[in-house]
Amino acid sequence: MRPGALSVLVSASLLLAAAPARAAGEPPLPYRMADTGGGDQLITAVAARTASTTGTLTWWDRRDGGWVQAGTAPARFGANGLADGATRRQGTETTPTGLYGLPFAFGTAPAPPGTVYPYRPVREDSWWCQDNASRSYNRWAAPLPADCRAGEAERLAGYPAQYAHALVVGFNYRHPVRGRGAGIFLHVDGRGATAGCVSVPAEAMRRLLRWASPAARPHIAIGTGDGATAVTRY
Repeated sequence: MRPGALSVLVSASLLLAAAPARAAGEPPLPYRMADTGGGDQLITAVAARTASTTGTLTWWDRRDGGWVQAGTAPARFGANGLADGATRRQGTETTPTGLYGLPFAFGTAPAPPGTVYPYRPVREDSWWCQDNASRSYNRWAAPLPADCRAGEAERLAGYPAQYAHALVVGFNYRHPVRGRGAGIFLHVDGRGATAGCVSVPAEAMRRLLRWASPAARPHIAIGTGDGATAVTRY
């Protein structure tokens, strides 16, 4: 999804119903989620409402059976807010809500020292295919496949600042649904709201990559503070 400006539906009752600032005595967000992905690391990206373009990103570690906050940063969402990941449509500039895996990291810059997460360096021929007619739909491609039109793909090297460091969000990734959307990442901030990704300041992105461990099976949960958005797990 150009930066700048289902496998399983868990349940309509599973709500990411927590505002970035919680009430006194209220348990932290991971304790109030019915599903955190089963790993020992979790990222939560929470907006106040579905129409919001900003919010808070927090990353958590599970230690001794409990969740401990490891870091937090201001977050930006799609220019048109958030949309249910199960029904979202491509090209709407909305960030899909839900609970997703993080297949791998990539970047135009080298991986930050200490990074152990799978990391792909962006080259001049690195693309993300968003062509619904291509067999490479919603996949990294290097070079661009013959059946993926350049006008329906994103040349990752064209965004050296935003894609200095990024994590692929597993939205519509395992079993892609054509027209649902492609190229949703957690990446470095641009000038404003995104085209559907989640973005954070550059230093926060570097901290996230140093923190993330494949052995801990991290997931990202994207939702709203008003409880209006059900969490969809893929």
